Amino acid sequence: MILRLATILVALATAAPIAAQAPGPDPRPTYHFTPARNWLNDPNGLVYYEGEYHLFYQYNPHGDRWGHMSWGHAVSRDLVHWQELPVAIPETDVMAFSGSAVIDWKNSSGFGRDGKPAMVAIFTGHDPKAKNQSQYVAYSNDRGRTFTRYGKVLDIGSSEFRDPKVFWHEPTKRWVMVVLMAAENRAMIYTSPDLKQWQYASSFGPAGGRGRYWECPDLFELPVEGGAPGEKRWVLSINLGDNAVGGGSGGQYFVGDFDGTRFTPVPGWGSEPQWMDYGADFYAAISWNDLPKNDPRRIWIGWANDWRYAESIPTYPSRGAMSVPRTVALRKTAEGYRIAQAPVRELQALRGSKRETKVTLGETPVDLPIEGGAVELQVDLDTGTAEQVAIALTDGQGYQTLIGVNPTVNEVFIDRTRSGPYFHNGFANRHVAPVDLSGRKVSLRVLVDESIIELFINDGTQTITDRFFRGGGPLRWSVSARGGTASMNATAWPLSAR
Repeated sequence: MILRLATILVALATAAPIAAQAPGPDPRPTYHFTPARNWLNDPNGLVYYEGEYHLFYQYNPHGDRWGHMSWGHAVSRDLVHWQELPVAIPETDVMAFSGSAVIDWKNSSGFGRDGKPAMVAIFTGHDPKAKNQSQYVAYSNDRGRTFTRYGKVLDIGSSEFRDPKVFWHEPTKRWVMVVLMAAENRAMIYTSPDLKQWQYASSFGPAGGRGRYWECPDLFELPVEGGAPGEKRWVLSINLGDNAVGGGSGGQYFVGDFDGTRFTPVPGWGSEPQWMDYGADFYAAISWNDLPKNDPRRIWIGWANDWRYAESIPTYPSRGAMSVPRTVALRKTAEGYRIAQAPVRELQALRGSKRETKVTLGETPVDLPIEGGAVELQVDLDTGTAEQVAIALTDGQGYQTLIGVNPTVNEVFIDRTRSGPYFHNGFANRHVAPVDLSGRKVSLRVLVDESIIELFINDGTQTITDRFFRGGGPLRWSVSARGGTASMNATAWPLSAR
């Protein structure tokens, strides 16, 4: 790493004209979590305990590409300001792959100490020599600062058996593990009285979207908005390493019932995949366990990257970022049960002074009263007679990213085909969410953070999450309509995590 950095510095000093044309690192995101340096991928071990939200994550302590997988660690008291802590579970004879964490309130494992429950991590141990993946347990008695390895608890002799999500199921008084036979596109459910001894219960899949791998499952219950009084359903989310709606990595979900041993989709669920996000950069999403009893929300977070180009994104000294934490709701619609997502309300504390604008749009771009690359924008748009309305983010070198609405074909999109200098064949693309625009109106909530766009459409019924890496210089925001006129009301806030 030191030699590589020294080489870069020499090149910059001796070949300024060439360096000026080369892609540079993106500005560091302001309010999305990134480590200070090195590689980050999947969120792991999301759990709340004694006033802290814990974010563990796949981390390489030794470099900015995948390898030496360990559990990095950060904590927050508000889901917005994160403190990075030392590596929690380092690589040993096995890599510490993805998994989850729970608070063992009843001390079923016996790991608790001095009347306080242990924080227990359940993760996949990847043994590259034996080509084996099995599930391991480690526990902490100091609020996740250090972990003691208990060891292997579940091994079926597979090389593709990973990513356990564990939670307590109160009706059956058992721990439940959802873990994937990744290459078979199959979710396996196990149960345990003590987090140590696990018994096979059932399996689910293949179903919905298929890919080379299924990864990073979650299973949780939600009240149904617009359903029968008191109705609740279970959501099973599963991520695909490839072949998702954005062209590469992505996530899907199923809605059904869970009795403690088996997940069953609701009647008529269908075979077509329901996607968590229509962009390319929302992957491996899992939700927090053990939120405070006075907080009924289900909150998850995803890795803002895509396996096609994850090791090539032009960032330094860290490579990889998380999405913002999102609340997940379940609604009953004319199409069936569908999730909806929203940035957690705590993000509103980052808002600066708001600026409002109301404008009629035509072919000539209108500048928006937005400054900087860390912004929240709320747009209520009437597309009128326009064939397309597009918000353009243009950098100082003329590279441009578009957030657009095409009412005649019922789609909202992010177009990053001209977002910045080339760095990978799989990056330049246009990502589309299907939206009913028969009424010609749409609401957009846009979160931009230097190199990340999270777009929430119509109160989060669809989302598009995309990275973009501009050439340099500040972002200029403008909006225009094509083929007719449109009208827009917009409110913008600068966002700062300081």
